[in-house]
Amino acid sequence: MNTRLPYGSWPSPITAEHVAAGTTPVGGGAFVGDELWWLEGRPAEGGRMTVLARGIGPDAEPRELVAAPFNIRSRVNEYGGASWAAVATDAGHRLIFVNFADQRLYAVDAEGGTPLPLTPESAGAEQDVQLRFAEIIEGPTPGEVLAICEDHRTDLRRYIAAIPLDGSAANDPTALIEVTASSRFVAAPRLNPSATRISWISWEHPQMPWDGTELHVADLHSLRATEDTVLAGSATESVLQPEWLDEDRLVFISDASGWWNPYLHNLATGTGRQLCERAEEFAGPLWAVGQRWYLVMDEDTLLLTHGTHGTSLATLDVPSGNLQQLVLPYTRISPSALAGNQLLATATSLVEGDGLRLIDLDTRKTQNISLSLAQLPDPEALPGAEAMEFPTADGSRVFAHVYEPKLGHQKAPAGELPPFVAFVHGGPTSQAFAQLSLSIAYYTSRGIGVVDVNYGGSTGFGRAYRQRLNGQWGVVDVQDTVAVLEGLVAAGMADPQRLAIEGGSAGGWTVLSALTTTTTFSAGISRYGVSDLVGLVRDTHDFESRYMDSLVGPYPAAAELYAQRAPINHVADISCPVLLLQGDQDKVVPPAQSQVVADALAANGIPHAYVLYEGEQHGFRRAETIINALETSLGFYAAVFGFEADVPVLTLN
Repeated sequence: MNTRLPYGSWPSPITAEHVAAGTTPVGGGAFVGDELWWLEGRPAEGGRMTVLARGIGPDAEPRELVAAPFNIRSRVNEYGGASWAAVATDAGHRLIFVNFADQRLYAVDAEGGTPLPLTPESAGAEQDVQLRFAEIIEGPTPGEVLAICEDHRTDLRRYIAAIPLDGSAANDPTALIEVTASSRFVAAPRLNPSATRISWISWEHPQMPWDGTELHVADLHSLRATEDTVLAGSATESVLQPEWLDEDRLVFISDASGWWNPYLHNLATGTGRQLCERAEEFAGPLWAVGQRWYLVMDEDTLLLTHGTHGTSLATLDVPSGNLQQLVLPYTRISPSALAGNQLLATATSLVEGDGLRLIDLDTRKTQNISLSLAQLPDPEALPGAEAMEFPTADGSRVFAHVYEPKLGHQKAPAGELPPFVAFVHGGPTSQAFAQLSLSIAYYTSRGIGVVDVNYGGSTGFGRAYRQRLNGQWGVVDVQDTVAVLEGLVAAGMADPQRLAIEGGSAGGWTVLSALTTTTTFSAGISRYGVSDLVGLVRDTHDFESRYMDSLVGPYPAAAELYAQRAPINHVADISCPVLLLQGDQDKVVPPAQSQVVADALAANGIPHAYVLYEGEQHGFRRAETIINALETSLGFYAAVFGFEADVPVLTLN
């Protein structure tokens, strides 16, 4: 192998096909009898999600519980989450799941068969689905389940509903029972052990769940919540994931201290206290309902995750508040279920990637149940991940994970510095973790550096760091990303003439904002990115319809600021090539957001390309889309940065 080749043209063994085939989405799991059940994606089947089951032994073979065309995915809040549950019956267990196409709940026996609809059809010829469900839990009796119901039939309402398991509600909507009063948003329904009380969280516009939520507890009589009491939370306190320790003691996560830390409330005594105070996060942003950051081991012990740059696992003794670390080789871990000393968790490894793992908490011995990467690439083609901090002009710190180019002993010509791409995550209330990502390795193994930026507004670093973005979206995120790239240049790690920025959704907004307000970057890629704030406020879905109130300001009162910030109004200030990638079925950031940028780029003679993918929504799930988007991106960088690639150079308009 020629050990001296220009950055960008290294002969990488990682192809776009490897990325698409090797990145199978793997969700949380459950112990069901003597089996494990878990959610898994099928990129080759249009991104369909299904539930698999297998024995606990290492040689057990999985079987699919729900075959095509069923697709297990919820549209509650559009981001969904918690779209299935295993429910015990006299004969064993049944799978209760949400089917994406019609958003109905279905039941199917563990042995398979034809799924039985549990909820009514709710879409007319010209209407979207009117009833949507998520976060299914077992009900007070074996005759029903409880779930979040998003009800569009009249005014938009969300509440906890009881759904009979005999299928009677499939043809009779009146058989659905509204257990709780409606709120704009609800999540995390939980029953105490005797099912005499129910807890849940709610929030109202304009709050997002990381801004402020309320923790409710109510008595439960005949499937009706009564005596509803708010125990914690407010418009300025985010409370997440309530869990019952026993009949009276309720644990939850709150950021009242400035960090998401665990708390306890005793309903018998009416007292509460913080269980552990640390400048670390024990939870994260509730983008998808059903997220769990800890599990109850017994009445006095929690198994929870915590950290800043990543998450690690620990046990917490509730009476003493003592935190005992469990050392595991993962940069991020999310517990799903416990059975004795056996933990089922999704975890990220820099060696093996993401996956569902069965971990013996006594011995730390781990069994991989399902890995996102079906076939691991040559370790010599994988980069390391270094957590770094960079100063900004105002003295703040910005956090990032740096992935330098790497391919065995491959080197570039003496004196050449690598091009570097800044990845800006979506959300923007989200977080980049150190990870084994084939998408990142696709670049780094060809000689292109990647830096994954946790700009102000990211989670993982406390409420104050999240709130740095309040009123400053398009400013702080851009300044922080520029500070990171300038830091890499100053350190002699990146070519200042070949800096790029790319991101999706809110990350796409930062891309377009950076290209219209700075001259730092020589290229930018926006995937389904926000470009027009007014259009976003008018066209986006309910969950994010008031998100701009905190990120920019209330509309229309802040209309002038919206116009100033929107990249679409400053396209003429872009001086470098732009690639736009978009799904035509995107309900979160509609295609019009990308089309208007493409039209403006064309009108201003700015080199660009716009690719619209048929059938894709918010985030690309189809294998053919993932392949094309990645190869198109590499071809774009080859065209702009002038290196030879193993894909066609993209022709720009």
